[in-house]
Amino acid sequence: MCASYMKRCLLLVFATIFGLVARAQVYPESEYAGTKYLEDQFYVGVGYNFLVEKPKDVVQRGLSYSLQAGFIRDIPLNKRRNVGFGLGAGYSVSSYYTNMVAAKEGDDISYSIADLQDFKRSKLETHALEVPLEFRWRTSTDVTYKFWRVYGGVKVSYIFAKSYRRVNESGSDRFRNDDLQDLQYGAFLRFGYNTWNINIYYGLNSLLKDNVFLDNDTPIELRPLKVGLIFYIL
Repeated sequence: MCASYMKRCLLLVFATIFGLVARAQVYPESEYAGTKYLEDQFYVGVGYNFLVEKPKDVVQRGLSYSLQAGFIRDIPLNKRRNVGFGLGAGYSVSSYYTNMVAAKEGDDISYSIADLQDFKRSKLETHALEVPLEFRWRTSTDVTYKFWRVYGGVKVSYIFAKSYRRVNESGSDRFRNDDLQDLQYGAFLRFGYNTWNINIYYGLNSLLKDNVFLDNDTPIELRPLKVGLIFYIL
């Protein structure tokens, strides 16, 4: 039900974006329309990671965070250069803290809910190369450095480093977790004014592979929902 609701919300968001684009076409051209300025080609962001569609006994603990940075090529589509595409490449690191414990024996990994008497923290961590593709609408000109923007699109991420770490009162354990998907993808919306911009990302596939279960045979179908701030630089 949660996934269905999120998909309806995403459709509404993209319908709103295209509505704004349609309106943008009838705006009067500025006196700077002949220039070839570009906007928002470097970005850095920070956010909090929510996990949706969790098994009922899995809860988040601690600060699950994400950091991202990269370059996006601005590709204007109209004479005013306030509507266009952005295609980029970037890097991100994400951590997810829960009460879910993983144990590795050989190539097999088992999952259970933590015994809180000894348990301190448990973390899934990913390092990824990302390719965002976004549709852009903004109120900029070549001499306007403070403007409204609405950017929405999709992002594909290749996970090149993935790990699990558990810390107990008696010690810690860390290993590479190959149950994390190598390829992840999702939709995002970025909007704001000047420096401060909200970034929302929703994963469209599961964080873990399809055949991963808790020890009570409950499938682990975690999807990331990331909410935070993103900052653009020329």
